[in-house]
Amino acid sequence: MRTPTRILSVSAIAAALFLGGPVAAVSAAPAPHATAPAISQQIAAVGDICYSDLPSQAHDTLDLIDQGGPYPYPQDGTVFQNREGLLPKQSSGYYHEYTVETPGSPDRGARRIIAGQQSEEDYYTADHYESFDLVDFGC
Repeated sequence: MRTPTRILSVSAIAAALFLGGPVAAVSAAPAPHATAPAISQQIAAVGDICYSDLPSQAHDTLDLIDQGGPYPYPQDGTVFQNREGLLPKQSSGYYHEYTVETPGSPDRGARRIIAGQQSEEDYYTADHYESFDLVDFGC
C-alpha cells in the first residue's frame, strides 16, 4: 500500500508536468546575420500508467521499496543517472533504480522502477530506459 504523501506527490507532479502533453525543445533563433535555420527537436514526453495496469511484479517491487528491501539484485537502490534525459532534470542522487522481475528472463530483464527520492514519484519502464511512465496510484 502506498503512503498518502506519495499519492499526493504523484498527483501534484502529474498535474504540473503532464497536462501540456508532449514537450518540444526549440533552439534559440539565429542571429540576423546567421545563415543556418533554427533547429527544432521533438523530445519524448513521459507518459503515465495506472497502478492497476502495472504487472504484478512491479507491485512487488514497489512494496519492497516501501519496506526498504531486501532487494533481489545488488544494483537495486543504486543511483539512476537519467543519462537519457527523459525524466525531469534533478540533481545527481535524486533518482534510484529497482528491478522489476521479468518471468522467464535469464537476467534482470528490461523492466525497472525509477523512484524519485525527494518527491517520492515512481516511474515504470518496460524497455530499459527507452520510455518511462509515471505511476498514478489513484487509478
